[in-house]
Amino acid sequence: MRQIVLDTETTGLSAEDGHRIIEIGCLEVVNRRITGATLHFYVNPERAIDEGAMAVHGITPEMLADKPRFAEVADQVLGFVDGAEVIIHNAPFDLSFLDAELGRLGRSAFRQSCCGVLDTLAMARELHPGKRNSLDALCDRYGISNAHRKLHGALLDAELLADVYLAMTRGQESLEIALHGEHERRDAGFAEDGWPPRELAVLMPAPAELEAHARLLDAIARDAKGPALWSRLEAQDAT
Repeated sequence: MRQIVLDTETTGLSAEDGHRIIEIGCLEVVNRRITGATLHFYVNPERAIDEGAMAVHGITPEMLADKPRFAEVADQVLGFVDGAEVIIHNAPFDLSFLDAELGRLGRSAFRQSCCGVLDTLAMARELHPGKRNSLDALCDRYGISNAHRKLHGALLDAELLADVYLAMTRGQESLEIALHGEHERRDAGFAEDGWPPRELAVLMPAPAELEAHARLLDAIARDAKGPALWSRLEAQDAT
């Protein structure tokens, strides 16, 4: 499954008021793996940038004076998302700007160029009702370092959102199913000496991956007010 994590920065808060996209960042995820393929543009909006917006992303008109107009990058953006599910945090905001930019060019709405849009803000609100669900709050909740995020940036935020989305959708159902299936095999008298199969490749985690795994378990424990299933199983194995 191919997914594209997308984020934009803009001249202001409302596309209806004529505000424009000034930065767009896209990152590819295939079968839940970040591939490293990205698309990133700064865009000349041909208008002023609100001071409040500049305080958020730090992008000034002078930085964009020699950058392409949206019309010059539209085909590359649409080509990059073609056939993919697009993941956006607070999707209505970004879609309103993308649709406004495409509308100026006489093009169809953005959703017509991809196979669907997933809003991680709506997903987070379902998973964590009553809690803050900004990108920074989710990074903290899932143990994802965002210390380098001093200002908003489209590609930087897309990279963080990709990690957040993968953490949010990792789940523990597969652990429970595997455990249940193992009990059934033992009860049925299946021999255990045939597992794991010889052709199964076993990949050992790197130290950084182990640290990220520990941070995620800590975040789950904080939210659930108790240890995750994985932690409980590890504790049982240690006794």
